[in-house]
Amino acid sequence: MKLIPFILPLIAIVPSLSGNRAPAQLTINGAGATFPYPIYSKWFDEYAKVDPSVRFNYQSIGSGGGQKQILAQTVDFGASDGPMSDANLAKAQGKLLHIPTVAGAVVITYNLPGDPALKLDGPTLTAIYLGEIKKWNDPRIVALNAGVSLPNADIAVVHRSDGSGTTFIFTDYLSKVSEAWKSKVGNNTSVRWPAASAAKAMKALPVR
Repeated sequence: MKLIPFILPLIAIVPSLSGNRAPAQLTINGAGATFPYPIYSKWFDEYAKVDPSVRFNYQSIGSGGGQKQILAQTVDFGASDGPMSDANLAKAQGKLLHIPTVAGAVVITYNLPGDPALKLDGPTLTAIYLGEIKKWNDPRIVALNAGVSLPNADIAVVHRSDGSGTTFIFTDYLSKVSEAWKSKVGNNTSVRWPAASAAKAMKALPVR
């Protein structure tokens, strides 16, 4: 499967961290994107070895949640796979700094008998997510995958149910390859999916 767009998680921070101070202890609170959680967890553990007086408390609740919490000033930093919009930045009570952290990629996964290596281009993916392609043996998918035996089975499309930077990245890609998607759905951390079932993100295991 071809990799689609890159994820570049950002953290939005207030220039002066407040933290919850105790004697010889500083706790820095953050929340947001699930995608970078494993590497953040690793970094926080490693930093604690260098400076045990600092602790990080990060809740991987999704990019939308991270943006909401940094705007509400309930955390010291919020992580988001997609950048904050000008409209959201205008809601901030103070200056927010965007800092890129790590890079990754959004991919489409599928589950078919025999695990065939399928090719799905932008227009075909868009047609699937618009509900125009409903079967795996649709002529448009068959044309891209000569020699592959595709079943006459329904395609069950799944998407994130929570506000997600991954959703922002993917819908931004679909908007770039399809005027129909751009005009009917658009891109955001949460959109009205024409043909899909919702599922919450699973928290990834920390990197060790």
